[in-house]
Amino acid sequence: FGTQVGLYGIDPSVGILYAFAFGAIAFYGLMLGGWASGSKYSFLGSMRGAAQLISYEVAQGLSLAGVIMMAGSLSLTEIVQAQSHLPYVIPQFIGFIIFVTAAFAETNRPPFDLTEADAELVGGYNTEYSGGRFASYYAAEYLNVIVVSAITATLFLAGWQLPWVN
Repeated sequence: FGTQVGLYGIDPSVGILYAFAFGAIAFYGLMLGGWASGSKYSFLGSMRGAAQLISYEVAQGLSLAGVIMMAGSLSLTEIVQAQSHLPYVIPQFIGFIIFVTAAFAETNRPPFDLTEADAELVGGYNTEYSGGRFASYYAAEYLNVIVVSAITATLFLAGWQLPWVN
């Protein structure tokens, strides 16, 4: 339909906002999973996990302010093209550290992997689940690891370009 499509797919002009919008859908999965289990402890664990998820996404979004200002665009391909001479991990090192730390926390990697409270003996929102439902939670969690890693490479590590090859 007249739209240029590369191996990256269609490039919307607000690509990073799409990524964060789809990432925020995980909030609903946690809340509905804790509520649907029928246990008040699971529901409390899901509320705690959702609150942590929101706070980590705020830190990730704010750490991207420097990248967006340096690139002058929200388009992911334009951000990668703007890194043709120098990847943004060098001038935006503090933002990179904040983004990676928040990414570890959002994807429930250690030491941020405890969504349950210290006083409880339950495992948070996934207490009542086993089998396929439990596996679907962890499949979504590992898929989130892949997505966050791809976004990190795109925004800070020059994406698919090699910065020293012009």
